[in-house]
Amino acid sequence: LVAGLIRGKRAEDAMNILAFSKKAMAVDARKVLASAIANAENNHNLDVDALVVAEASVGKSITMKRFHTRGRGKSTRILKPISRLRIVVREATGEEA
Repeated sequence: LVAGLIRGKRAEDAMNILAFSKKAMAVDARKVLASAIANAENNHNLDVDALVVAEASVGKSITMKRFHTRGRGKSTRILKPISRLRIVVREATGEEA
């Protein structure tokens, strides 16, 4: 849901949307977006004001396997899934801006 909010928006607008969103995942998505913007500026010499969120997706990552002890010497398996957040920013051309 949070990735769908910012997909296709300007980077500055996406940061504002995530800052004022009430969803808990918006905090982590804002950190990832800020990192993507910083990487675009420092590593690829892109203009920060012209950045657009090209892709925003959430995918499946690893699953941690744990055991929980139960009565009579038994145990049950607990699966703790982890998701992966991917945000790609691109410099907007004239018609996209």
